[in-house]
Amino acid sequence: MKLSGAEIIINLLERQGIDTIAGIPGGSNLPLYNALFKSKIIRHILVRQEQAGGFLAQGMARSTGKTAVCFATSGPGAVNLITAIADARLDSVPIVAITGQVAHSLIGTDAFQEVDTYGMTVPITKCNFLVRSAAELLTVIPEAFRIAASGRPGPVLIDVPKDVQLQQIEFNTWPQPGKKEGLAYFDNDALLRAAAMINEAKRPVIYAGGGAMYSGISKEVIKLAEKNGIPATLTLMGLGLMPHDHPLYLGMLGMHGARYTNNIVHESDLLIALGVRFDDRATGKLAEFCPSAKVIHIDIDKSEIGKLRRPEVGITGDLAAVLPVLVDLVGADKREEWVKRVETEKQKYPWSSQNADDGMHPLEIIKEIAAASNDDAIVTTDVGQHQMWVAQGYPVKSPRTLLSSGGLGTMGFGLPAALGAALANPKKQVICFTGDGSILMNIQELATLDEHKLNVKIILFNNGYLGLVRQQQELFFEKNYIASHFKSNPNFTAIAEGFGIEAYQVDSIGDLKTTLPLVMAKDGPALINIYVDHTHNVLPMVPPGAANLQMIGG
Repeated sequence: MKLSGAEIIINLLERQGIDTIAGIPGGSNLPLYNALFKSKIIRHILVRQEQAGGFLAQGMARSTGKTAVCFATSGPGAVNLITAIADARLDSVPIVAITGQVAHSLIGTDAFQEVDTYGMTVPITKCNFLVRSAAELLTVIPEAFRIAASGRPGPVLIDVPKDVQLQQIEFNTWPQPGKKEGLAYFDNDALLRAAAMINEAKRPVIYAGGGAMYSGISKEVIKLAEKNGIPATLTLMGLGLMPHDHPLYLGMLGMHGARYTNNIVHESDLLIALGVRFDDRATGKLAEFCPSAKVIHIDIDKSEIGKLRRPEVGITGDLAAVLPVLVDLVGADKREEWVKRVETEKQKYPWSSQNADDGMHPLEIIKEIAAASNDDAIVTTDVGQHQMWVAQGYPVKSPRTLLSSGGLGTMGFGLPAALGAALANPKKQVICFTGDGSILMNIQELATLDEHKLNVKIILFNNGYLGLVRQQQELFFEKNYIASHFKSNPNFTAIAEGFGIEAYQVDSIGDLKTTLPLVMAKDGPALINIYVDHTHNVLPMVPPGAANLQMIGG
C-alpha cells in the first residue's frame, strides 16, 4: 500500500482505538487534517485555543485511564499547548500530542511559525520525537502510546514536519498498536519485610495518592485498611480511592486538610505510602513530617523512592500487582486503641462548615450541589479557593470522578477538562467548579461546549478576586492587596448566554435551592453564577514552609 505520512498517522491512531481528537488546524498540520477528513472513525473537536485542546485530552484520559490525543500546528499552536503538556507531566496523565512543524528544509531558518517544539518540550514530556521521515511514523506512533501508558503514565509529544506529512511511502503491513507494558516484578523479600512492619506497627496510616488512583487499586486500599484496622489519608490526586464516609477514612492531608487528619498522620509510627511523591502541599515542612514514623514506599517510578523521604522499605512496582499480595500477607487486626484514638481526635477537632449567617459559605454551596448531583457525577475544578473547598467538602465516592490540576496548579484547567470528561463519558453528569479568575483563562471554550451540547454544569464562584492570592496577602503579606482584586468583572451570566449557554444568577441559598433542580434535571450545558463573600478564607491552612501541625484555623 502507498500512503502519505499524514494518512499513516490517522490510520495508526484509528488502530490505537482513538475515536476523538481535540485540536486546531494551521498551515503546518493541514496535511494531517486533510487525512483526518477521510476518517470514518475519529471525530474532531475544534477547540478555540490549543491549551484547551490539551486539557480536553486530559479530561478524557483522567476520567477513563486511556491515552488521549490532541493536535496543534507549529509555532504559536505548539507553544499554546505547552502548559497542558507540563500539567500532564506533573500529574502523570497519558496523552499523545501531535504537532505540525515547518518543513525540514526550513528548520533553523526562523521560518514563519517555526519554534523548536522538540527542544522546548524535552523537560516536560515523558518522551518526545522529531520525525524525519514518513517511514519512522510506523515505529514512532505505536511507541508513543506504549511509553505514555507504561510505568508511570505521562505525556508524549510527536513533532511532524509538513514535508513528512506529505511524503508518500510504500509498505506492506501495519505495526501492532502500542500497548501498556506491565511491571509485574517486585522484590518479594522487601514485600515480606513490609508486611512484617505493618503487623508490628501500633499506629500505622495509609498515605495514598495519584499513583494508586492510576493503578486502579481502590478496592485493595480499602481491603488493606479494613483487614488491618489502618486509617487512610489521601492526597488531592488520590481523592476517590476511599469513599468519603468510610469509617477509616481520614480525609485529605496537608496544607488544607483537617486538623485531626494532620494530627493523626503526625502521630503515626508507620506510614504506608502508596503512589505518592511526598510533595510539599501534602507534607508541609518535610523535616517535621511524621518524625516518629517508619516508611514503606511503593511506587512504579523508582526515582520517587527515597527522593524526598528515605523509606525503611522501598518497593518499585505496579501497585496493581503489589498491593493484592501485600493484603494477603498482613494479618487481621482491628487496632481498637488506634481507631479509638482517631475517633477521639475527630471529636476534638470536628470538621466545621464555617457556615456564614446567610448560608452562602462556599462549603454550604458545595454541599447543596453535591446533594443535587448524581452519585456517579464527574467533578472537575479549576485552581484556587474553590478547588480546595471542593477537595474539603465534596463527597467524592469513587475513583476518577474528581479531576483537578495538582502538581502544576493550572488555572483554566476546569472547563476544557470537563468537556473531555463529558465526551468520554456521555452518559454521566459532569460538574465544573470554577472561579471568576480561573474561568477567564479559557472562557472561549463555552463556544465548544455549546457546539457539542455536552452535559456540563458550570458552578462559578464569583467573588471579584484571585481568592487564594488575596488570602495569602491577608495572612502572610500584611494585607498588602495588590493585583488580586478584579476592579472590573464581566457579567458572566450574560456572557454565557451570549455563547448559547443557559445561565442563572444566584444570590442566596434560597435561590440556589430553587435553581439547582431545574438545572440538574436537564441534559445539556448550564452555568450558575454564584456571588460569594470575598472575605471567606479556605481554612484550615498550613502556612507555606511550615509544618503540618502549625495550622491556621480548624
